[in-house]
Amino acid sequence: MRALQVQKLTGPDGLVLVDVPEPEAGDAVLIDVVAAGVSFPDLLLSQGKYQMKPELPFVPGVEVAGVVRQAPPGARVKAGDRVMGFSFTLGGFAEVCAVAPELAFPIPQAWSFEQAAGVVMNYHTAHFALHRRGQLKAGETVVVHGAAGGVGTAAVQVAKGAGARVLAVVGDARKAEMAKRAGADVTLLVNDWPAGVREATDGRGADVVLDVVGGDIFDKSLKVLAPEGRLLVVGFAGGQIPSVAVNRLLLRNVSVVGVAWGAFLMHGPELTATIAKDLEGLAERGILNPLVGSVFPLEDGAKALRELESRAAVGKVVLQVKKAG
Repeated sequence: MRALQVQKLTGPDGLVLVDVPEPEAGDAVLIDVVAAGVSFPDLLLSQGKYQMKPELPFVPGVEVAGVVRQAPPGARVKAGDRVMGFSFTLGGFAEVCAVAPELAFPIPQAWSFEQAAGVVMNYHTAHFALHRRGQLKAGETVVVHGAAGGVGTAAVQVAKGAGARVLAVVGDARKAEMAKRAGADVTLLVNDWPAGVREATDGRGADVVLDVVGGDIFDKSLKVLAPEGRLLVVGFAGGQIPSVAVNRLLLRNVSVVGVAWGAFLMHGPELTATIAKDLEGLAERGILNPLVGSVFPLEDGAKALRELESRAAVGKVVLQVKKAG
């Protein structure tokens, strides 16, 4: 099968299109991949900067959508089903991928393979962050950073599904339009977003802030929290890991909450089914509508990673692995 391998830890330039053996099915769901999601961890993996450090060469990619070729007894999907899946063992940037049965889900009828390719990691992460870790309640105000990207647009929609008011922070007008398409109530440009949050909340501040950026965004986010507000730390796309003087939490009764969906599933895999059921309900109500940005052919995987690296991406960046049908 065709696959993209990371052969050198030099970033996108280290990707090479090769022919490799197909994965063994074993007790996994074997998927003929139509589309693969491109995520920030893929970029970090290609640079050797991610916490997981697989031995070279390896096939990156954790998000796939396609058609089931083979499924073990008891799986929620069967051969011929359109599915979306997440692979802890990577291997998504290839024509065939093996996924654990509990991480393979039917694709809603209205969604394309490209839309579904970015759903499992992004929407499950957003749901886990806002509900499990953030304890989001209807009527609360949520600030979403990086609101035009894959995780950001997912977070906007999951928050709206919870009955929250969403303030989306973005880098430019093009990204603001994507955040509006996702359902954001207010869009704020990153150069002066704290003032926008204060204005939009009559000075009270936000109940929840979802931060995928880190650095000075984190510091400013702490300052815009309302009493008993929660700052959800999802990632550090800005490259700088911040620190906090804990007396600031004590004096203002606010919380900094870590969010690691994948790590949680290692000891609490049963949560996946609960999240999936809730997301299916939101999809049926039309609240979830995955927004696809650039779509690249598999052989242009390096270009896809460069788009993430340059911060030019809006919506979910996707690789088209095979033609649907």
